Amino acid sequence: MSLLEVRDLEVTYPGGAAAVRGVDLTLVAGEKLGIAGESGCGKSTLALALLRLLPAGARIAGEVLLDGEDVLTMKWGRVRAVRWAGASIVFQGAMHSLNAVHRIGDQIAEPILLHRRATPAGARKRTGELLEQVGLPAARASAYPHELSGGQRQRVMIAMALACDPRLIVADEPTTALDVMIQAQILRLIEGLVGEQHVGLIMISHDLAVLADTCDRLAVMYAGRVVEEGPARQVYEDALHPYGRALSGAFPRIGDPGSRFAPRGLPGDPPDPAAVPAGCAFRPRCPVALDVCATGDQALRAAGPDRRAACVHVGPDGAGAPGGTRMPAGTDAPGDTETPSGGETPDGTETPDGTGHPTGTETSDDGTGTPPADRGATGGTAGGPRRRGARE
Repeated sequence: MSLLEVRDLEVTYPGGAAAVRGVDLTLVAGEKLGIAGESGCGKSTLALALLRLLPAGARIAGEVLLDGEDVLTMKWGRVRAVRWAGASIVFQGAMHSLNAVHRIGDQIAEPILLHRRATPAGARKRTGELLEQVGLPAARASAYPHELSGGQRQRVMIAMALACDPRLIVADEPTTALDVMIQAQILRLIEGLVGEQHVGLIMISHDLAVLADTCDRLAVMYAGRVVEEGPARQVYEDALHPYGRALSGAFPRIGDPGSRFAPRGLPGDPPDPAAVPAGCAFRPRCPVALDVCATGDQALRAAGPDRRAACVHVGPDGAGAPGGTRMPAGTDAPGDTETPSGGETPDGTETPDGTGHPTGTETSDDGTGTPPADRGATGGTAGGPRRRGARE
């Protein structure tokens, strides 16, 4: 039996904003599922809905089965028992999630006292063990949140999530605002803990590269729906849905001249959840949209072994559905341009210096075409290049 099964989950906020629209997901114990998408695609709302943490007034429909028990129909006493002990969450932004006026040891010990009925001495001992488990000295239990670095605060949040030995952990942007070195440490820590304790992990991020490296499976969300799902590495390297392809193409690849000189991006923004367009919600931004895309939303359909995609170009056998064929592997995402070799700009105009850059463009001494003052460690989003670890 699956550890978690989400069936036709819908979340609507007051005012009619449909943040989650008919999501279906499954997760087995020991599996790592990544959920990706731009800001406003419904990822965090989905995470909060799994444990009924949404604000008052939000309407939830569907089923969230945790070990076969529907979280959405539980009485509040049962919900309180499930939180922390059955499933826990690592909230986005550790500095804002920790109480600034309480020592971190007291905050970690609180769920242990409530759910494990431990004595104060037992809770303190368990707190020290958890801190050491996530790579912090037990003595740091007496520190306040502002006395810790960003990476240390994130480790504290992970320790809190593990406090009551849950079977499911939901990590919402666990590496937000951390530099790449600390990001790698936190990701390896999460991977190790999941493997050791055989818990299920749902990891939410806008960074497909991180999810592909960390997770077993990957689900891509757009406008409140899952538009593609499959093995993480396959979805990242060979996305079938044009939105998944655009997200993947937004991240520069080392050794790829095309991504250096012409970073890919996706014009526009996700639709307003209160005014989702008719038909396929991605149609206004899609480079391969057909007339049929305006008449009805596309359901997830089989697209190969363990893969599904919600696109008219994807058929059950991968050969294409009526009205179109499967999008070729080389189809560019919207906004893509390619810099030809031989000193030509994308429109075919040869430049005087033979570099492929317009005359007068300042280029760096390493040939990247990026002025030294503007160059930095950047990743990318569907909106264009961005600094890795910036807030969603």
